[in-house]
Amino acid sequence: MTEAQKTKILARLVKRLSEDWDADLMSQLVDDAEDWVLAYTNRTVTTDSLLRTIGDLAIISLNRLGTEGDSSRSEAGESYTFDEAPAYIFKILNKYRLARAGGHAYETVTDEDD
Repeated sequence: MTEAQKTKILARLVKRLSEDWDADLMSQLVDDAEDWVLAYTNRTVTTDSLLRTIGDLAIISLNRLGTEGDSSRSEAGESYTFDEAPAYIFKILNKYRLARAGGHAYETVTDEDD
């Protein structure tokens, strides 16, 4: 991911968060989300069309801090279940997923990807 792309994601996230956010933590969550998206889609380059999804995954990760490893939780009469990622994330990513043939995913890099 380019610095411009990362800055764009972080700027969007800042608008959604309170002023009490940790820049280093958010940067790490964005990097982790990008790594997960690239691995899932079999890509090596982040496209602009994946930036929103990466940002959404970073926010989901932030909201789930402290519940890592939990599949469900009950507190004060409320129950929560956790999925790996929401279904809408997979629906979006499946559109950008590259098929693997012979152990290799063939990716065409365009000017948009640079």
